Amino acid sequence: MSQLTTFGIPSNAVITVAGTVGVGKSTLTSALANELGFKTSFEKVDGNPYLDQFYKDFERWSFHLQVYFLAERFKEQKRIFEYGGGFVQDRSIYEDTGIFAKMHYDKGTMTPTDYDTYKNLFDAMVMTPYFPHPDLLIYLEGSFEDILDRIQARGRKMEQETPVEYWKEMYDRYEHWIDNFNTCPVMRVNINDYDLLNHEQSIDPLLERIGKSIQTSRKLIRS
Repeated sequence: MSQLTTFGIPSNAVITVAGTVGVGKSTLTSALANELGFKTSFEKVDGNPYLDQFYKDFERWSFHLQVYFLAERFKEQKRIFEYGGGFVQDRSIYEDTGIFAKMHYDKGTMTPTDYDTYKNLFDAMVMTPYFPHPDLLIYLEGSFEDILDRIQARGRKMEQETPVEYWKEMYDRYEHWIDNFNTCPVMRVNINDYDLLNHEQSIDPLLERIGKSIQTSRKLIRS
């Protein structure tokens, strides 16, 4: 039997933070984990054998890259639940197929055959009753202008050189994806509703919302 934190969040809960590039997933993941005494799970980029080749040739390596990410995220999700929960996760396994693989397919950098194979593999691994889904997916959202300002403010060279049109397409894809996502409970959070840099306590109302959402969803599952 799990204990409840100060904010009514079960100590064995698994919370995933999702949203487009620059929306503040990593910052919120760390802040939530720190407040709750949870562990964090961040996307692993180091050691990826396909990443360099992918940026040189999208068409040849997009399928390989997506399968690699799927395998790594699947193993990480399994590890989190085998540990017993108590994790905040930066980015979900669902975004890989709903956003990135589909974008490659739509743009012609992944063949229809490869996309179908990837989707079938994803469905067989993830979309089953046996795969442990998070207690809650927090979707961070805001206006495109606010998110673009954040991308520009953090000053990463590769992001600064990326055309604005790319960020707008990514933003629109995320909005479409979350509007149709129902695999696990979702809580939408506007990035202007808290300010972790200047007001650390602004996270408290968010934690209370998380606690109520998870307890409600767990009651529905039990009933």
